[in-house]
Amino acid sequence: MTRTLVFGGARSGKSAYAEQLARSSGKEVIYIATAQAGDGEMATRIIHHRLQRPAEWITLEEPLCLGEVILQQAHPKRLLLVDCLTLWLTNLLFSNGETYPEVGDIVLPERFHSERALLLYALADLEDTGCDIVLVSNEVGMGIVPYGAISRCFTDEAGRLNQAVAAICDKAVLVAAGLPLHLKGGPC
Repeated sequence: MTRTLVFGGARSGKSAYAEQLARSSGKEVIYIATAQAGDGEMATRIIHHRLQRPAEWITLEEPLCLGEVILQQAHPKRLLLVDCLTLWLTNLLFSNGETYPEVGDIVLPERFHSERALLLYALADLEDTGCDIVLVSNEVGMGIVPYGAISRCFTDEAGRLNQAVAAICDKAVLVAAGLPLHLKGGPC
């Protein structure tokens, strides 16, 4: 059983690297997609990703209840591939149609806290199941501090989530320019 976090910037090659790990596992792959087609551009991206995946992979689309799906799908003969945590985080921030102020304090919805806690519980619980998991996430905190309270909140929460997931995972890999840098647990 191995839990691996693969993260990096936009178009860094992180998803391709995660998919390579899944293909080489020799296990049944359950691809858990968190994206939602909120507009035409995102719908096109989702179709592109679907076409790149091997036909035998099972795809589950889950924008919010990620921890629950991980617990349901965990099996020793499976590898779960989650792409991606930052889209999932965005989905949670706006799960009830929230609007946030440009300045001032941000109060996160209760569902954000409960789903985040369930995800971390599910990842810790995988140790007992023998199921492998690869989680893809964005590193969003390496650039300019964003303008607007919700953008800064998102950056902070994405960083906190990546830290919490990396602490649970056996391996953490930063991908930049398509090249993996193994930060925790050695080469995959």
